[in-house]
Amino acid sequence: MGEAVQHPLAGAEALHCQPVVFLVQEKAGLLSILYIHHVLDPVFHDLYLRVKGVSDKALVPLHAFLEADLGVAALVDAPDGDAVLLQKIHQQGQNGGFQPVDAQGQGFHHQHVGKLVHHDAGEKVGLAEDDAAAGGVTSIMDMPNTNPQTTTLEALEEKFILLGEKSAVNYSCYFGATNNNYTQFAQLDKHRVCGVKLFMGSSTGNMLVDRMASLRNIFGGTDLLIAAHCEDQGIIKENTDKYKKEYGDDVPLALHPLLRSEEACYRSSELAVQLARETNARLHIMHISTAKELSLFSNVPLVQKKITAEACVSHLLFTEEDYQTLGARIKCNPAIKTAQDRKALREAVNSGLIDAIATDHAPHLLSEKEGGALKAMSGMPMIQFSLVSMLELTEKGVFTIEKVVEKMAHAPAQMYEIQNRGFIRKGYQADLVLVRPGSEWTVTTDCILSKCKWSPLEGHTFDWKVEKTFVNGHLLYNNGEIDETYRGQELFFER
Repeated sequence: MGEAVQHPLAGAEALHCQPVVFLVQEKAGLLSILYIHHVLDPVFHDLYLRVKGVSDKALVPLHAFLEADLGVAALVDAPDGDAVLLQKIHQQGQNGGFQPVDAQGQGFHHQHVGKLVHHDAGEKVGLAEDDAAAGGVTSIMDMPNTNPQTTTLEALEEKFILLGEKSAVNYSCYFGATNNNYTQFAQLDKHRVCGVKLFMGSSTGNMLVDRMASLRNIFGGTDLLIAAHCEDQGIIKENTDKYKKEYGDDVPLALHPLLRSEEACYRSSELAVQLARETNARLHIMHISTAKELSLFSNVPLVQKKITAEACVSHLLFTEEDYQTLGARIKCNPAIKTAQDRKALREAVNSGLIDAIATDHAPHLLSEKEGGALKAMSGMPMIQFSLVSMLELTEKGVFTIEKVVEKMAHAPAQMYEIQNRGFIRKGYQADLVLVRPGSEWTVTTDCILSKCKWSPLEGHTFDWKVEKTFVNGHLLYNNGEIDETYRGQELFFER
């Protein structure tokens, strides 16, 4: 764990600090904290600790126990471990900002960055952020296919103002690309705008960019991250025309993955990767849904990538068989596909072909989800139950807890170059979520905070529970209660 270093202020009486009692265990060089008595203040400065039997006489910097990019990957319940007195030294010699937390037997994670949030007709800014906090999500990046669309500089500034006034969690938003607005890219503030959202397949909001000249101008016209929704509209139209001849104007829901098919996804993703390589653009392909698309990506370390990919919680949970029981509740674009595709996506998360896990939260009203594959709106409200869903998969052996933390906290912060977030480090914002394993509860309408008041997970019983969510060190969500007075901070990017 490294040699103990005597700190100049090692005498407890000389420290302006608050004691924090932890139990820890070390496995393969990873420090896991198992018990916490107090949470830290809004900004981490430095942590010093005494480890019983290791450094009884000296305070050891926490970073001496952790590799540079490892952080505290996961905090899980365990009955044993060394007793540790952890003390936090405030740079200004103050000890304010601490909030007492009784967290025995719980897991303490880095923040979860919910990268995709749509504020549609069923939900307004502020409400989506409440269910984000209840789900352990501390930061969001809002989509541009809203009403009004975020496709002009004026609309972008208006959305920043609205989010600043209403958002309970930290926030940023995308600028939406159209066939004609690429000339405005040069005026975007790369330190404020998380990226340019590009619809290469039509979806909610009708923001399709389908002209090759426009695509080339978009890929060649910005250094910002280009986040692409990839589905080939020509292939989708051919499939739609084919099945409409057989079934009429509204095709059965079960055929949705045949309309928005594997080939439609692959051809569009292939084109996006080709354009990114030709222009040396920074490309991020959202909601990968097929095994075939995975061949387009690399599992080299994330820091070496200019082309990245993500999977959504919904594509990691459901398969096309679930249309029989859940119907339009799981209708989304790209479509939920086969069990083989889901298996490949899960494996890709573990192998590094998939770099992040996102929510793609789209809270349509149930009345908008009526009809078949061509009438029911696409999208589902997933943000509140995204983290516990992924933690449940750790219980099934699909992922490790460390992998969930990597893909839902570390990787998003790294990919988007978010300033001072995503890790527990000196100088970073204290965005944290406290989860309790072995705490059985069932999703019911009463516990759904989204205004749409439904979830495809209604009736499902989880063993993990989000109990507390801290945003910038502030206890925003506490066992079902939201602090309605708090507002999150704007995210900034180190580019």
